[in-house]
Amino acid sequence: MKVLVTGASGFLGTHVSRELARRGHIVLPFDVDSSPESLSKLVEESDFIFHLAGVNRPRDSREFYEGNAGLTERLVSLVKEKRRGTPILFSSSIQATKDNDYGKSKKMAEDVLFQSGLPVYVYRLSNLFGRGGRPNYNSAAATFCFNIAHDLPVAISDPKIVIGYQFVEDVARAWADLLESDALLGSKEPLGFAPAYPCSLGDLVTLLQGIKNAVASPSHLPIIHDDFERKLFKTFCWYLSDEGSSFNYSCDARGSFEEIMKSSRLGQISENITRPGEQKGGHYHTRKEEIFYTVQGKILVRLRSLGSRAVEEIVQKGPPSPCLSIPPNVTHDLVNVGTGDALTLMWISEIYSPDTADTYREPVELR
Repeated sequence: MKVLVTGASGFLGTHVSRELARRGHIVLPFDVDSSPESLSKLVEESDFIFHLAGVNRPRDSREFYEGNAGLTERLVSLVKEKRRGTPILFSSSIQATKDNDYGKSKKMAEDVLFQSGLPVYVYRLSNLFGRGGRPNYNSAAATFCFNIAHDLPVAISDPKIVIGYQFVEDVARAWADLLESDALLGSKEPLGFAPAYPCSLGDLVTLLQGIKNAVASPSHLPIIHDDFERKLFKTFCWYLSDEGSSFNYSCDARGSFEEIMKSSRLGQISENITRPGEQKGGHYHTRKEEIFYTVQGKILVRLRSLGSRAVEEIVQKGPPSPCLSIPPNVTHDLVNVGTGDALTLMWISEIYSPDTADTYREPVELR
């Protein structure tokens, strides 16, 4: 499917575009540096529109209305002009109910969409967080992650204020699922998004400081207690990285594997998802050390030292299974022996490079 994404290079647009591309859709990007004339052609080509472009921190309040309501009016006008009836998903904000210029401009854009007669989905989002969030711009979570990762002071007006946080990758996946659903009839009223994780500003700072201390410790992996902490850890690692923002992702029938932190000083952390009954691994390293920590599900880890026939089996069920250290010259694999997807965090003592992979195939079980 050809999908127009306005604001494609922004925080939310980047994650949505990446998720769509992973699923084989053709992304038609439109950004602030795109020529205004190009929008007409993109609308004509598109089968679905993610309208994610907007203005939230302008120098002049008039830019709120031009960038939020004005662009939405133009987009709707072009869809009608092309007689396409193309569904539009719009990223609004919980601020749309408030009496400020940003909120009022978002509400005006919502009204334009609801009155258009087109199939529309209007989502009121709050406090998105995830890799790529800009400090002092996108959300308090981005600011706190950046400051704590770089040993900068964190200013909190009231540590007891509770905010609901939404993980940007959850949003991207849910919206891609919606795109691929059978019926795209739209909604007649604004939609919320779940899950949203309530957390006080004080607790958020405490969690992030704990994650930083754990990553710098000999174990390198924090104990993760719930889904919010896992996503916060994944986000925080992005700000710690000293190797830029190039992270590899792979997915097949067995599950997925995604790098979430790379540091020449601290090594690499990856997130591994294994489907029920599937097996991964079957290799050893000659110099690299690894630590596994299963956050969700039930994993059987099998280990065998080179030169031995004895196989050690360890079950990790998280949380709160202890971290499992795997030294060099020990071949290992893991099998999901649970009923649902298993999620394992993996620390390795150096960054993976194809040129110096130090990974050698060797079955755990000898015949």
